[in-house]
Amino acid sequence: MTKKYLLLTTAFTTLLALGACGQQNQDTSMGHSSMDHTDMQMQESKLPAGMKEAVKPAYPKGEKVRINADHMAGMKGAEGTVAGAYDTTVYAVSYQPEDGGQPVKNHKWVIHEEIKNAGKKPFKKGDEVTLNADHMPGMMGAKATIDSATPTTVYMVNYTDQKTGKKVTNHKWITQDELAAIK
Repeated sequence: MTKKYLLLTTAFTTLLALGACGQQNQDTSMGHSSMDHTDMQMQESKLPAGMKEAVKPAYPKGEKVRINADHMAGMKGAEGTVAGAYDTTVYAVSYQPEDGGQPVKNHKWVIHEEIKNAGKKPFKKGDEVTLNADHMPGMMGAKATIDSATPTTVYMVNYTDQKTGKKVTNHKWITQDELAAIK
């Protein structure tokens, strides 16, 4: 009986140890959709230098729109008003926050003008860049990898958070395909 008990105890201890090791090796980085965006910087802020207003945006400044993006809780389905429309290249990026937070994967969106020393030529998928954006804590100055790059019109939108009732002013950035006209 003692041998059986010793064998079972050893097997159970080994399984616990292996389970703990497996958990330590798991990827704990945050994907964009699992991120808590409650810390996004929603205050009015200045536009990055070099922004070009869109000549003929699908949704001009002042137009009422429905937001189909889910960048933050309370955003998807909200009605909003376009605060600005700009032609640029928009990027999804993965980065390690400067404040030591969890790695962020596929953050949507950072625009060309929010990348340090961007120049005129757009970046490509896989390029390493330094962020000059403060949408989230730890974002400013963070090293990032470009996950996707798309030349498009981006929008700043004012809306009311559907969960909290809080007014969000100048949310940056929403792409044209994440908006719909309100009829």
